[in-house]
Amino acid sequence: MIATVVFFYLFSLMAVASAVLVITARNPVHSVLFLILCFFNAAGLFVLLGAEFLAMILVVVYVGAVAVLFLFVVMMLDVDFTELRSGMLNYLPIGGTIGIILLVELVLLFGTWAAPANLVTATAAPASPAVENTRALGEVIYTQYVYYFETAGLILLVAMIGAIVLTLRHRTGIKRQVIAVQVARNPATAMEIVKVESGAALTLPPKDQKP
Repeated sequence: MIATVVFFYLFSLMAVASAVLVITARNPVHSVLFLILCFFNAAGLFVLLGAEFLAMILVVVYVGAVAVLFLFVVMMLDVDFTELRSGMLNYLPIGGTIGIILLVELVLLFGTWAAPANLVTATAAPASPAVENTRALGEVIYTQYVYYFETAGLILLVAMIGAIVLTLRHRTGIKRQVIAVQVARNPATAMEIVKVESGAALTLPPKDQKP
């Protein structure tokens, strides 16, 4: 029990500290690394709660895909962050006002909200200890919420295709592979026999023109 409390406070403090460093670090690569550290600490908190499947998903999906992809994008793109921060002071009054309003709302919310008396009894009964956490989630997702799960996957697929279509740009002057043309080649189209007279020079057409 003492070890659980120690690890809880350790993961919590590390998660909060890394989250603060994400937005305060000047180097964007360091921000992404602190974000990965925050994800790992959040996964540790999920493990303490007994939700090992959510911890695995957090590490595999967010750390393995989102954070690493963002890190590669930041490293490969030559983004001038100094130029981006040049106009930040112009939006500081509006951003500060919105931040103060949100802070006041949060203070009023946590100051006036109280947990109901039957909160503990109203919660759902825990799953059987004989059923693993991953199996219990799978039974719920693929039975009661299977249509919602498939709809969410379809929406993500359409969003991915739309992003590819909107950002795909075909540059001119670049030779591209055409599989149908390569498969349809025969000796008549792949080879050209030129008869050169004795003593005459052979002139070939330019590469960008067909003979």
